[in-house]
Amino acid sequence: MRALLQRVTQASVSVEGQRIGACGPGLLILVCAMQGDTQAQADHLAAKIAKLRIFKDEAGKMNRSITDIGGSALVVSQFTLAADTSRGNRPGFSYAASPAEAEALYTYFAAQMAAHGVGVETGQFGADMQVELLNDGPVTIWMDTDS
Repeated sequence: MRALLQRVTQASVSVEGQRIGACGPGLLILVCAMQGDTQAQADHLAAKIAKLRIFKDEAGKMNRSITDIGGSALVVSQFTLAADTSRGNRPGFSYAASPAEAEALYTYFAAQMAAHGVGVETGQFGADMQVELLNDGPVTIWMDTDS
């Protein structure tokens, strides 16, 4: 699985002008299931993110996790993280999981984040979404369970 984390003071997602999810302070997590990904990889990714020390402590150092600060997460499915740009000028997405597999892993991942004590809201799988965020730092981190 792939994830792009953005530390935020706030973030929200809307579909057709209706806000369907929001968080803050915490993380906007854009997540993509790749072909062959499993629940074990979603478990690993959620556990790693829940413990990742990217929030400031009293001394201003990135030394606290989202669970340490009592933060929340907005989890949004984003298949374009599977983009293959190695040939030509149009990205290919053949490495992304099928929609049915991807939706199941996306939902499972969000549930695993919640199981780690993180307040979670989500986007709408497969929808055309508008995401707004106020990036804090900015801190943006790329994660891939295959690397």
